Amino acid sequence: MILEIAEATAAQVDAAVEAADRAFDAWSQTTPKTRAECLLKLADAISAQAETLAQLESLNCGKPLHCVINDEMPAIADVFRFFAGAARCLPGMAAGEYLEGHTSMIRRDPVGVVASIAPWNYPLMMAAWKLAPALAAGNCVVIKPSEITPLTALKLAELAKDIFPEGVINVLFGRGKTVGDPLTAHVKVRMVSLTGSIATGAHIIGHTASSIKRTHMELGGKAPVIVFDDADIDAVVDGVRTFGFYNAGQDCTAACRIYAQQGIYDQLVEKLGRRWPA
Repeated sequence: MILEIAEATAAQVDAAVEAADRAFDAWSQTTPKTRAECLLKLADAISAQAETLAQLESLNCGKPLHCVINDEMPAIADVFRFFAGAARCLPGMAAGEYLEGHTSMIRRDPVGVVASIAPWNYPLMMAAWKLAPALAAGNCVVIKPSEITPLTALKLAELAKDIFPEGVINVLFGRGKTVGDPLTAHVKVRMVSLTGSIATGAHIIGHTASSIKRTHMELGGKAPVIVFDDADIDAVVDGVRTFGFYNAGQDCTAACRIYAQQGIYDQLVEKLGRRWPA
């Protein structure tokens, strides 16, 4: 065990949502320019603290430090920079006159308080993916990282504290049943975003249905590899080695199934077996 972090109480869950709700009116009324500037400042802070964040993430979930530094940290900062640009491209489009004297238009409005639940395989990356688009659109967020990988979410909140107005970003720690359930069921939460298992997604959809919350579910992705008879077998083996076992295979895009045509099947199985003895 590295450390223990106190689990949020029911009162703290309610306080976090209330803080986000209070901040929403002002934050949603800020200009896209202001929101973009905040996101860019956070991206710069992440880049400046990249080594510290990478060390924490390595400690957080046990992945090699060089993978976090080289593969994840540049992409994490870029997520905030990307959505800083997207924040300035939110206006909708006029769709023309379908009836005389009437014009149809598309508007993009923030929904309110978003409850985000991030997984343990890419704790900081998934926190970035959930925070950046929601904030760019003018929403306020209460994020719960996985209870087994809380460290980098805590550091990210520390970096964001002096950049964003109070209440715009809130972090809660705890288990799904004791913190996740009351958070996602809270009457003032208008949208729930989860990256997690199919079972967790089904549970959240079920217990939030009565309040008709919006949901965004990224659940149990699977990535089959399809190999045709004319494929370069060595390239396939190298690709499966990279994309099947990166991050110890704990990846929603990991190559987890291989379908090969009959003409290449035996040779492919033999080469895969030699590369990774049972």
